[in-house]
Amino acid sequence: EFTFAGPAFPKGQFITATIIGGIWVTFLVIAYSGLVVTIPRAGGDYVWQTRILGSGIGFVMAATGWWFILWLWAPIYGNILAVQLFQPLWATLKWTWPGGGYAWFGTHNGIFVVTLITIAVAGLLVSIGMAGYAKVQRWCFIGGVVGFAVVVILLLINSHADFIAAFNREGQNLFGVNHAYAATNAAAVKAGYTTSPIGFGPLGPTMLLIPAFMFFLLWPNWGTTLYGEVRGASDFKRVFAGMFFGLWLTVAFTIIFLLLMAKTVGWGFYQNLNSLDYNATPQFGIWPYPFMFAGWLVHNTAFQVILILVLSLWFFGWVGTLFLSSTRVIFAAAFDRVLPDRAAEVSERRRVPVYSLLLMLLPAVGLAALYAYNTDFHTYTLDATLVIAVTYLFSAIAVVILPLRKPELWFASPASKVKFLGVPIVPVAGVITIALLVYCLIEWLSNDLYFVNNTSSLVYMGANYVLAIIIFVGARIIRN
Repeated sequence: EFTFAGPAFPKGQFITATIIGGIWVTFLVIAYSGLVVTIPRAGGDYVWQTRILGSGIGFVMAATGWWFILWLWAPIYGNILAVQLFQPLWATLKWTWPGGGYAWFGTHNGIFVVTLITIAVAGLLVSIGMAGYAKVQRWCFIGGVVGFAVVVILLLINSHADFIAAFNREGQNLFGVNHAYAATNAAAVKAGYTTSPIGFGPLGPTMLLIPAFMFFLLWPNWGTTLYGEVRGASDFKRVFAGMFFGLWLTVAFTIIFLLLMAKTVGWGFYQNLNSLDYNATPQFGIWPYPFMFAGWLVHNTAFQVILILVLSLWFFGWVGTLFLSSTRVIFAAAFDRVLPDRAAEVSERRRVPVYSLLLMLLPAVGLAALYAYNTDFHTYTLDATLVIAVTYLFSAIAVVILPLRKPELWFASPASKVKFLGVPIVPVAGVITIALLVYCLIEWLSNDLYFVNNTSSLVYMGANYVLAIIIFVGARIIRN
């Protein structure tokens, strides 16, 4: 997100946008906490929307936003794995295999292989069950925090001059680029790019960063489809605390990262990196992974490799989410007899909906091949976040009308007891969440700078909604 947001909105202020975004998404957390404790069922958005808005609307929104669209997230996750692990690792070790070293991971075969690895790892983590995956996540989180702490210390104890020297040294050592720091700045100047110093204003351009930052801030409620399997799902404070902590830990880490980048790397230089077509310099040909550059402050290959590997634990602790929540939506739809009964079957040993998982894995492999070998298909993934935001929007609408549509359910819910000045805060939070999502959708669909306003991608997403409608209508006919 930072890679394109800075060059796209050079007058926007990142710290201000991060704080505003965190506050705004907090209302989404409140709204979703209300839904969880009211109907604590596996399936999340699907269950809430079918019970409150209607079975047809709920299935179409959830099937598209949690099932079909997650097939397309496989290559997106794969790209993250490539640019945050394989490319920096291969570059640091100067490996030239297969077929040219780190550059191979940007080729058709490289993209496909990395996406297959991502699908396999995600499938494996989901297959070991919630308890097993929770243990993996715990250790990955601990390791990831340790890696981030090391980066923080490196950026704190080193000066801007130290970073320039390290960047020039490793730029020459790993990529054969002389005076890489100056070359990067010169390339940005030649391209006509300038940025504003980091600070707290102006508000107008900063607000344009909010839809960009939603690509990484909009997800604290990602696990709400699993709350039917979580103890204490009827406890509003417990459910809220889990999502709230995840959101604001992300906000805190982001602000720490931004301040340290400004101090040691230099804010202008960091944005110049991001402005050059996602390349550290035109000669590097690698995504500007800031943690890799932080590792360069220690002139030791073994240290740099270990740091890259430890920081990759963030990805491996998170990658299971590619399929985990989706399988619960498919399970819930099968439990309601909209999908074949077999999709609701759960293995007794690990409590995993095996056939639901297969409905994620197999199509994801096929779309991974299309993504890797068909350049036009790349554009179809651009609206992947937009579709999920639409799903969230309908859940926000559901929580707003819940007291009117299902009063007996609402007044029996712990969420109805959570009030501020005598006013229930959950429906109000739903209204504020609707405002956030509508604002983002308007900006995404009207402003080309977010790279999601693409006709081909919109047509593809529209086709997914049509597919969901066909499945729902077909299921009704067959069941009748």
